[in-house]
Amino acid sequence: MKGGPGGVRVAENLFGLPEELEEFRGLVREIVEERIGFDRAAEIDDADEFPWDVHKTFVENELMAVGYPEEFGGSGGASLTFAVMVEEISRVSAGCALIPLVSRLGAIPLMLAGSDDQKRELFGGIARGEHQMSYCLTEPGSGSDSVAMTTRYSRNGEGFELSGTKRFITGAGVSDAYTVFATRDPAERAKGISAFVVYTDDPGVSFGKLEHKMGIRGSPTREVYLDHARIPADRLIGEELQGFTYAMKTLDYSRPTIAAQALGIAQG
Repeated sequence: MKGGPGGVRVAENLFGLPEELEEFRGLVREIVEERIGFDRAAEIDDADEFPWDVHKTFVENELMAVGYPEEFGGSGGASLTFAVMVEEISRVSAGCALIPLVSRLGAIPLMLAGSDDQKRELFGGIARGEHQMSYCLTEPGSGSDSVAMTTRYSRNGEGFELSGTKRFITGAGVSDAYTVFATRDPAERAKGISAFVVYTDDPGVSFGKLEHKMGIRGSPTREVYLDHARIPADRLIGEELQGFTYAMKTLDYSRPTIAAQALGIAQG
Protein backbone atom coordinates (compact mmCIF):
# COMPACT_ATOMS: atom_id res chain seq x y z
CA MET A 1 0.00 0.00 0.00
CA LYS A 2 1.11 3.56 -0.60
CA GLY A 3 -0.28 7.02 -0.14
CA GLY A 4 -2.57 8.36 -2.86
CA PRO A 5 -4.26 11.73 -3.47
CA GLY A 6 -5.55 13.27 -0.27
CA GLY A 7 -3.71 10.74 1.82
CA VAL A 8 -5.91 7.87 0.63
CA ARG A 9 -3.97 4.62 0.68
CA VAL A 10 -4.15 2.60 -2.55
CA ALA A 11 -2.90 -0.87 -3.35
CA GLU A 12 0.17 -1.30 -5.50
CA ASN A 13 -0.29 -3.64 -8.41
CA LEU A 14 -3.89 -4.31 -7.41
CA PHE A 15 -4.46 -6.64 -10.34
CA GLY A 16 -1.03 -8.28 -10.34
CA LEU A 17 -0.40 -12.00 -10.37
CA PRO A 18 1.49 -13.98 -7.72
CA GLU A 19 5.25 -14.04 -8.21
CA GLU A 20 5.30 -17.72 -9.19
CA LEU A 21 2.77 -17.08 -11.96
CA GLU A 22 4.81 -14.19 -13.32
CA GLU A 23 7.84 -16.49 -13.35
CA PHE A 24 5.79 -19.07 -15.22
CA ARG A 25 4.66 -16.40 -17.69
CA GLY A 26 8.30 -15.51 -18.36
CA LEU A 27 9.19 -19.17 -18.92
CA VAL A 28 6.35 -19.68 -21.41
CA ARG A 29 7.24 -16.44 -23.22
CA GLU A 30 10.85 -17.54 -23.57
CA ILE A 31 9.85 -20.97 -24.93
CA VAL A 32 7.36 -19.54 -27.40
CA GLU A 33 9.59 -16.74 -28.68
CA GLU A 34 12.68 -18.92 -29.01
CA ARG A 35 11.13 -22.18 -30.22
CA ILE A 36 8.29 -20.82 -32.37
CA GLY A 37 8.74 -17.11 -33.05
CA PHE A 38 6.80 -14.90 -35.42
CA ASP A 39 8.51 -16.30 -38.54
CA ARG A 40 7.41 -19.88 -37.79
CA ALA A 41 3.97 -18.58 -36.80
CA ALA A 42 3.66 -16.94 -40.23
CA GLU A 43 4.67 -20.19 -41.94
CA ILE A 44 2.01 -22.08 -40.00
CA ASP A 45 -0.59 -19.50 -40.99
CA ASP A 46 0.38 -19.67 -44.67
CA ALA A 47 0.48 -23.48 -44.86
CA ASP A 48 -2.56 -24.02 -42.63
CA GLU A 49 -1.10 -27.36 -41.53
CA PHE A 50 -0.99 -28.67 -37.99
CA PRO A 51 2.46 -27.85 -36.53
CA TRP A 52 3.63 -31.15 -35.10
CA ASP A 53 6.99 -29.57 -34.29
CA VAL A 54 5.25 -27.08 -31.99
CA HIS A 55 3.26 -29.85 -30.32
CA LYS A 56 6.54 -31.69 -29.69
CA THR A 57 8.04 -28.51 -28.18
CA PHE A 58 5.07 -28.13 -25.84
CA VAL A 59 5.37 -31.76 -24.74
CA GLU A 60 9.14 -31.55 -24.18
CA ASN A 61 8.72 -28.42 -22.06
CA GLU A 62 5.79 -29.91 -20.11
CA LEU A 63 3.31 -27.29 -21.32
CA MET A 64 0.89 -30.02 -22.42
CA ALA A 65 0.86 -31.24 -18.80
CA VAL A 66 -0.31 -27.89 -17.37
CA GLY A 67 -3.81 -27.95 -15.92
CA TYR A 68 -4.01 -31.70 -15.33
CA PRO A 69 -3.79 -33.25 -11.84
CA GLU A 70 -0.41 -34.68 -10.91
CA GLU A 71 -2.01 -37.91 -9.70
CA PHE A 72 -3.13 -38.61 -13.27
CA GLY A 73 0.11 -37.70 -15.04
CA GLY A 74 -0.18 -33.92 -15.31
CA SER A 75 1.91 -31.20 -13.70
CA GLY A 76 -0.94 -29.50 -11.84
CA GLY A 77 -1.79 -25.84 -12.13
CA ALA A 78 -5.12 -24.11 -11.71
CA SER A 79 -7.25 -22.42 -14.37
CA LEU A 80 -5.38 -19.14 -13.95
CA THR A 81 -2.07 -20.87 -14.67
CA PHE A 82 -3.53 -22.38 -17.81
CA ALA A 83 -4.95 -19.02 -18.90
CA VAL A 84 -1.56 -17.32 -18.50
CA MET A 85 0.01 -20.00 -20.69
CA VAL A 86 -2.65 -19.59 -23.39
CA GLU A 87 -2.24 -15.81 -23.32
CA GLU A 88 1.52 -16.03 -23.83
CA ILE A 89 1.31 -18.56 -26.66
CA SER A 90 -1.38 -16.46 -28.36
CA ARG A 91 0.95 -13.44 -28.42
CA VAL A 92 2.90 -15.32 -31.10
CA SER A 93 0.33 -17.72 -32.58
CA ALA A 94 -3.35 -18.08 -31.75
CA GLY A 95 -3.43 -21.30 -33.74
CA CYS A 96 -0.63 -22.82 -31.67
CA ALA A 97 -2.42 -21.79 -28.48
CA LEU A 98 -5.24 -24.12 -29.47
CA ILE A 99 -2.94 -27.14 -29.19
CA PRO A 100 -3.13 -27.29 -25.38
CA LEU A 101 -6.43 -25.38 -25.21
CA VAL A 102 -8.51 -27.79 -27.29
CA SER A 103 -7.18 -30.91 -25.58
CA ARG A 104 -8.12 -29.41 -22.24
CA LEU A 105 -11.57 -28.48 -23.57
CA GLY A 106 -12.10 -32.12 -24.48
CA ALA A 107 -10.71 -33.22 -21.12
CA ILE A 108 -12.81 -30.99 -18.84
CA PRO A 109 -15.84 -33.34 -18.88
CA LEU A 110 -13.48 -36.05 -17.63
CA MET A 111 -12.24 -33.72 -14.90
CA LEU A 112 -15.86 -33.21 -13.89
CA ALA A 113 -17.09 -36.79 -14.00
CA GLY A 114 -14.63 -39.19 -15.64
CA SER A 115 -13.44 -42.42 -14.10
CA ASP A 116 -9.93 -42.72 -12.71
CA ASP A 117 -9.01 -45.05 -15.58
CA GLN A 118 -10.22 -42.51 -18.15
CA LYS A 119 -8.29 -39.72 -16.45
CA ARG A 120 -5.13 -41.77 -16.10
CA GLU A 121 -5.16 -42.81 -19.75
CA LEU A 122 -6.05 -39.48 -21.31
CA PHE A 123 -4.58 -36.87 -18.96
CA GLY A 124 -1.26 -38.67 -18.75
CA GLY A 125 -1.38 -39.38 -22.48
CA ILE A 126 -1.95 -35.71 -23.32
CA ALA A 127 0.95 -34.71 -21.07
CA ARG A 128 3.26 -37.26 -22.73
CA GLY A 129 2.17 -36.32 -26.24
CA GLU A 130 0.48 -39.68 -26.84
CA HIS A 131 -3.06 -38.31 -27.02
CA GLN A 132 -4.86 -35.17 -28.15
CA MET A 133 -8.53 -34.53 -27.46
CA SER A 134 -11.35 -32.60 -29.13
CA TYR A 135 -14.81 -31.55 -27.95
CA CYS A 136 -17.78 -32.62 -30.10
CA LEU A 137 -20.93 -30.69 -29.24
CA THR A 138 -21.91 -28.54 -32.26
CA GLU A 139 -23.96 -30.07 -35.08
CA PRO A 140 -25.32 -28.83 -38.44
CA GLY A 141 -28.66 -28.09 -36.79
CA SER A 142 -27.57 -27.23 -33.25
CA GLY A 143 -25.06 -24.54 -32.36
CA SER A 144 -25.96 -22.41 -29.36
CA ASP A 145 -29.13 -24.49 -28.98
CA SER A 146 -27.23 -27.60 -27.94
CA VAL A 147 -30.31 -29.50 -26.80
CA ALA A 148 -31.49 -29.60 -30.43
CA MET A 149 -28.76 -32.14 -31.24
CA THR A 150 -29.74 -35.17 -33.30
CA THR A 151 -26.62 -37.35 -32.88
CA ARG A 152 -28.11 -40.38 -31.20
CA TYR A 153 -26.85 -43.21 -29.06
CA SER A 154 -28.34 -46.52 -28.06
CA ARG A 155 -27.20 -49.48 -26.04
CA ASN A 156 -25.74 -52.25 -28.12
CA GLY A 157 -24.89 -55.42 -26.25
CA GLU A 158 -22.43 -54.44 -23.54
CA GLY A 159 -21.62 -51.07 -25.08
CA PHE A 160 -23.08 -48.18 -27.04
CA GLU A 161 -23.68 -47.29 -30.68
CA LEU A 162 -23.53 -43.66 -31.87
CA SER A 163 -24.74 -42.14 -35.14
CA GLY A 164 -24.71 -38.53 -36.29
CA THR A 165 -22.58 -35.60 -37.46
CA LYS A 166 -20.61 -33.09 -35.41
CA ARG A 167 -19.66 -29.83 -37.13
CA PHE A 168 -16.84 -27.26 -36.75
CA ILE A 169 -14.81 -29.56 -34.50
CA THR A 170 -11.44 -28.03 -33.68
CA GLY A 171 -8.61 -30.54 -33.92
CA ALA A 172 -10.68 -33.10 -35.82
CA GLY A 173 -8.46 -35.44 -37.78
CA VAL A 174 -5.44 -34.60 -35.63
CA SER A 175 -6.87 -35.48 -32.23
CA ASP A 176 -7.20 -39.20 -31.58
CA ALA A 177 -9.75 -38.94 -28.74
CA TYR A 178 -13.07 -37.09 -28.77
CA THR A 179 -15.58 -36.17 -26.10
CA VAL A 180 -18.86 -36.73 -27.94
CA PHE A 181 -22.29 -35.64 -26.75
CA ALA A 182 -25.26 -37.63 -28.04
CA THR A 183 -28.93 -37.95 -27.18
CA ARG A 184 -30.97 -41.03 -26.39
CA ASP A 185 -33.97 -39.37 -28.03
CA PRO A 186 -34.09 -35.82 -29.48
CA ALA A 187 -37.55 -35.37 -27.95
CA GLU A 188 -35.99 -35.58 -24.48
CA ARG A 189 -33.93 -32.42 -25.13
CA ALA A 190 -31.50 -31.74 -22.25
CA LYS A 191 -32.68 -34.74 -20.24
CA GLY A 192 -31.66 -37.25 -22.90
CA ILE A 193 -28.00 -36.28 -23.46
CA SER A 194 -25.00 -38.37 -22.41
CA ALA A 195 -21.25 -37.95 -22.96
CA PHE A 196 -18.78 -40.50 -24.31
CA VAL A 197 -15.12 -40.91 -25.20
CA VAL A 198 -14.71 -41.92 -28.85
CA TYR A 199 -11.39 -42.74 -30.52
CA THR A 200 -10.36 -42.21 -34.14
CA ASP A 201 -9.89 -45.94 -34.70
CA ASP A 202 -13.33 -46.93 -33.40
CA PRO A 203 -15.37 -48.57 -36.20
CA GLY A 204 -17.69 -46.07 -37.87
CA VAL A 205 -15.66 -42.90 -37.15
CA SER A 206 -14.57 -40.68 -40.05
CA PHE A 207 -13.93 -37.02 -40.86
CA GLY A 208 -14.99 -34.38 -43.38
CA LYS A 209 -12.85 -32.02 -45.42
CA LEU A 210 -10.55 -29.46 -43.85
CA GLU A 211 -12.36 -26.14 -43.42
CA HIS A 212 -10.44 -23.13 -44.77
CA LYS A 213 -10.70 -20.42 -42.13
CA MET A 214 -9.87 -16.72 -42.20
CA GLY A 215 -7.88 -16.94 -38.98
CA ILE A 216 -6.48 -19.28 -36.30
CA ARG A 217 -4.96 -21.32 -39.10
CA GLY A 218 -2.79 -24.34 -38.46
CA SER A 219 -5.54 -25.63 -36.19
CA PRO A 220 -7.70 -28.02 -38.24
CA THR A 221 -11.49 -27.78 -38.23
CA ARG A 222 -13.56 -30.60 -39.71
CA GLU A 223 -16.84 -32.43 -39.36
CA VAL A 224 -16.83 -35.70 -37.40
CA TYR A 225 -19.01 -38.50 -38.75
CA LEU A 226 -20.33 -41.29 -36.55
CA ASP A 227 -21.86 -44.09 -38.61
CA HIS A 228 -23.13 -46.67 -36.12
CA ALA A 229 -19.87 -46.21 -34.23
CA ARG A 230 -19.57 -48.89 -31.56
CA ILE A 231 -17.80 -48.23 -28.27
CA PRO A 232 -17.50 -50.23 -25.03
CA ALA A 233 -19.55 -49.36 -21.96
CA ASP A 234 -16.56 -47.94 -20.08
CA ARG A 235 -16.41 -45.02 -22.53
CA LEU A 236 -19.47 -43.41 -20.91
CA ILE A 237 -18.38 -40.25 -19.07
CA GLY A 238 -19.93 -39.97 -15.62
CA GLU A 239 -23.61 -40.80 -15.35
CA GLU A 240 -25.89 -41.52 -18.28
CA LEU A 241 -28.27 -38.65 -19.15
CA GLN A 242 -26.06 -36.08 -17.39
CA GLY A 243 -24.23 -35.03 -20.55
CA PHE A 244 -25.92 -31.65 -20.95
CA THR A 245 -24.82 -30.65 -17.45
CA TYR A 246 -21.23 -31.70 -18.23
CA ALA A 247 -21.32 -29.82 -21.54
CA MET A 248 -22.50 -26.53 -20.03
CA LYS A 249 -20.11 -26.71 -17.07
CA THR A 250 -17.27 -27.38 -19.50
CA LEU A 251 -18.08 -24.24 -21.48
CA ASP A 252 -18.24 -22.23 -18.25
CA TYR A 253 -14.75 -23.43 -17.27
CA SER A 254 -13.32 -22.86 -20.74
CA ARG A 255 -14.54 -19.32 -21.45
CA PRO A 256 -11.81 -17.56 -19.43
CA THR A 257 -9.16 -19.26 -21.56
CA ILE A 258 -10.83 -17.93 -24.73
CA ALA A 259 -10.59 -14.46 -23.18
CA ALA A 260 -6.91 -15.14 -22.46
CA GLN A 261 -6.40 -16.11 -26.09
CA ALA A 262 -8.01 -12.87 -27.25
CA LEU A 263 -5.83 -10.88 -24.85
CA GLY A 264 -2.71 -12.56 -26.21
CA ILE A 265 -3.75 -11.82 -29.80
CA ALA A 266 -4.25 -8.16 -28.88
CA GLN A 267 -0.71 -7.98 -27.47
CA GLY A 268 0.96 -9.81 -30.37
